[in-house]
Amino acid sequence: MQDNSKTFSIVALVCGIIGIVGTWIPYLNFVAPIIAILGIVFGAIGMKKCKEVGGSKGLAIAGLVCGIIGTAITVIAVLCVVCALCTAATAVGSVANTNDINSLASALQSAVQ
Repeated sequence: MQDNSKTFSIVALVCGIIGIVGTWIPYLNFVAPIIAILGIVFGAIGMKKCKEVGGSKGLAIAGLVCGIIGTAITVIAVLCVVCALCTAATAVGSVANTNDINSLASALQSAVQ
């Protein structure tokens, strides 16, 4: 029975680490949030199993924390991308009627500030 709890804890830790590292790797960052959430789920299951058996919860807690950190990094990255796209759209929209490059440069500079 303890092997089962250790298995869930190890899977949680691996998923959490992949969730954190995968956020920074192109194309893997599309599935990294799902893997990080799986790390949270497996960490919670591992903690419950360890509590039933009376084993150590260290790996389960580490997997849970890594999964939460991976999910948080993904949310922050998505928010940054959305803000950057909104800023770019605002800058382009403010000079849509003119073809002057200087106006575009000044609009981008004012949008950044």
